[in-house]
Amino acid sequence: MKRKFQSITNKCWSLAAIVVILVLWQAVSAGGLVPGYMLPSPVEVVQAFISEFPLLMENAKVTLAEAFLGLLCGVALGFVMAVVMDRFDRLYQAFYPLIVVTQTIPTVAVAPLLVLWFGYEMLPKVILIVIVTFFPVTVGLLTGFRSADPDMINLLRSMGAGRVQIFRYIKLPQAMGQFFSSLRISASYSVVGAVISEWLGGFNGLGVYMTRVKKAFAFDKMFAVILLISVISLVLMKLVDLAQRKCMAWEQTERGEDR
Repeated sequence: MKRKFQSITNKCWSLAAIVVILVLWQAVSAGGLVPGYMLPSPVEVVQAFISEFPLLMENAKVTLAEAFLGLLCGVALGFVMAVVMDRFDRLYQAFYPLIVVTQTIPTVAVAPLLVLWFGYEMLPKVILIVIVTFFPVTVGLLTGFRSADPDMINLLRSMGAGRVQIFRYIKLPQAMGQFFSSLRISASYSVVGAVISEWLGGFNGLGVYMTRVKKAFAFDKMFAVILLISVISLVLMKLVDLAQRKCMAWEQTERGEDR
């Protein structure tokens, strides 16, 4: 009961902060402190969102298709790499620094090369999303695998368990928390990565739409796209939370016992 009350209180504070920011934003825009074409008011952004809603949804379908496909491939690649590097220390020592290096290269610098090599269709966008999403999953799973309780591992070994059984019953369950934490990050990165790749080449998508309205100096529509991207990212992270509750039901049981 105490935790639930604290959770409600935290949400109220967050909501209050958002309301204060919106009120200040509206006051700055209405007072003319910043030109309207540079910083449209929240009311103008909402109006643009409503008026452009059908077109936004049409472009959002393309962006979401790219994001989901890239996220799926990125998670699969990250899982495989984490399992292989956890199994073979030599591969871990060889490839982990290279994986880190891939994250030091700006995505804006990589995207034009991918467009040049693979064209303006979906493939270069999916590749870019894979590049930005596999890293959190790989690192999260590796951390989880390597933090498994050694006493439990030794116990299973003394009972004749093999590597596959130890992985299945010890390492994988204990790494699920880190996996879902990293999946939340990757889910938000997937949408942002899709939009960035669409900025630099494409025919449809929210990134292409943002480029068009920017050239027309329709900044209220640009803010409407930003609002939609934020909502999509929040929804994806909420879906990850729901998946975690389903896959890690024992955590909910333990929390209920603690209460």
